[in-house]
Amino acid sequence: MRLNINGKAHEVAVEAGVDLLSVLRDYLDLTGSKYGCGEGSCGACTVHIDGKPVRSCVIPAASVTRKSITTIEGLEVNGSLHTVQQAFLKADPFQCSYCASGMIMSAAALLKTNPSPSEEEIITAMNGNICRCGTYPNIIKAIQLASANK
Repeated sequence: MRLNINGKAHEVAVEAGVDLLSVLRDYLDLTGSKYGCGEGSCGACTVHIDGKPVRSCVIPAASVTRKSITTIEGLEVNGSLHTVQQAFLKADPFQCSYCASGMIMSAAALLKTNPSPSEEEIITAMNGNICRCGTYPNIIKAIQLASANK
């Protein structure tokens, strides 16, 4: 199958039903998206499909062959980090950082559709992204910083 990931075409030979996260990590060595729950509930595997945040662990790779897929690795452009990546680095909201890529991908999608979200809108948009360390207040502050820098 042919997948458009981070602006590049990738040919992969996988069995039917293999999820997108497995293709990204195991076949293409794009390991920024993490395996968390395998049920689409934790957000660690979040990628953008046609600009919308989705949980890649529950999406069959074959279902996105004609779509544009962006992973955490694809957020930077020409060596420049995305505004959200820069804000998260500056705010340093994480402890273990396992959830980082999913949080950043969800935040980037939010700010693309709502560049100046309220705290409540941030909380609503980020609902379903689980931080094992419970650093949610700091994550909200990082998103607010990214919003202010847009």
